[in-house]
Amino acid sequence: MIRDALDADLPVIINIYNATVPTRMVTAELEPTTVEARLPWFHEHAPDRYPVWVAESDSRVIGWLDFKKFLPRCAYRGTAEISVYVDEKFRRRGVARRLLEEAIARASSLGINAMIGLIFAHNEPSLRLFDRLGFERWGLLPRIARLDGIERDLAIVGRHI
Repeated sequence: MIRDALDADLPVIINIYNATVPTRMVTAELEPTTVEARLPWFHEHAPDRYPVWVAESDSRVIGWLDFKKFLPRCAYRGTAEISVYVDEKFRRRGVARRLLEEAIARASSLGINAMIGLIFAHNEPSLRLFDRLGFERWGLLPRIARLDGIERDLAIVGRHI
């Protein structure tokens, strides 16, 4: 089941996020974060415009997706950046795919006509998933992130709705 995230979900959302930090595959954060630090991020979201959704299995949050404002200029109002994270115990079970399919299906009702993902270029599983769901490579920012002394490229993928 996919539903809007609640404040009570935030600790699990943060645990799922923090589990990706040491992998250096998903986020440019170098240290884990806290619920308190992420409260402003969480409250910037609104269910009717830039939601945070969670995927559940047996009433347990196993993944999440969020829409965020791409850039603050008015002309980009219809463009959203999306991020998706899945509990490591539930990866490769279609959770991210279901979350992304829901985002594609409901984007226009949120006023979104283009979705963008920013994905490390060495994160091939994520790039393949987005590709399978109709996202195209719109750009590459070479050697933009330094993770443990290694320069990493950032791929920009996008899809019009």
